[in-house]
Amino acid sequence: MTSALQSPVNGFLNLDKPAGLTSHDCVARVRRLLHMKRVGHGGTLDPAATGVLPIALGKATRLLPYLQHDKAYRGTVRFGIRTATDDLEGEVLTSSPASALTLAQVQSYLPKFVGQIQQIPPSYSAIQVGGRRLYELARAGEAIEAPIRSVEVYSIEALGWRSGEFPELDLEISCGTGTYIRAIARDLGDWVETGGTLAALTRTRSNGFVLENSLTLEALEAEIQAEQFVPISPQAALHWKTIALPQALAKRWQQGQRIAGEEISPAWPSDIAEGLPAFYQIHHEDGRFLGMGEAIATPLGHLLVPKLVWD
Repeated sequence: MTSALQSPVNGFLNLDKPAGLTSHDCVARVRRLLHMKRVGHGGTLDPAATGVLPIALGKATRLLPYLQHDKAYRGTVRFGIRTATDDLEGEVLTSSPASALTLAQVQSYLPKFVGQIQQIPPSYSAIQVGGRRLYELARAGEAIEAPIRSVEVYSIEALGWRSGEFPELDLEISCGTGTYIRAIARDLGDWVETGGTLAALTRTRSNGFVLENSLTLEALEAEIQAEQFVPISPQAALHWKTIALPQALAKRWQQGQRIAGEEISPAWPSDIAEGLPAFYQIHHEDGRFLGMGEAIATPLGHLLVPKLVWD
């Protein structure tokens, strides 16, 4: 039996998701381990995938929209096979040996997947069409193609190659939110005319969290039992610049009042001088986290607008 923590838990957990569990399963496990209801995650991982799953605890669930959106993955593409789900979890649609395929042939197509690209998500995905998720429609036998989406891939690099009847390519991919690595595996297989599917996937970075600093469910349970678990603070999890407010201004800001830029000077960020809206972490001058604010320009001058008040 795990023991409940004595004080409210508000912050983040960098979870190393195991294979075989959905992201929702992991949230449910964390709820039980911490004996709390208010738990959410920062981006779905397929059940077969492993790696970084950011978990928000308590009041930090309100901060999920303010996390970074960058993601990175290590994945393996198996050529010669096409499946219904674009990974090894689905029904095999075609299977034909591709032993003649070479690494050089595959690498010549990798640049096509860098930058702003158009992508058709897998038929078995959580995207909603007409109020229903694609995987629900697919399981019901309704053949509906996912709408084409524009996504951004920052880099894609070949890490390893294994030749054979069904050769495999290990890839490292850095991308923006909404990118389906299964779709990249499928499309890469189409480009080389052998078919391809995703054989393995690990998310190594998500929303500013990295795999090297993640906790397994077993490690989390051990820390809780030993009363050693400490959530990641909002200050550490959020990667926005900071505006520190003195006591009087902090009190007004916590009451939802807008603060004029000249009242904050010289703490007012220099990059707002051109009037560009931007989000900022708001701290009390003593270092306490107060929430998220947006700096905007108006005809009467700059304003700091409360977007989320922590306390």
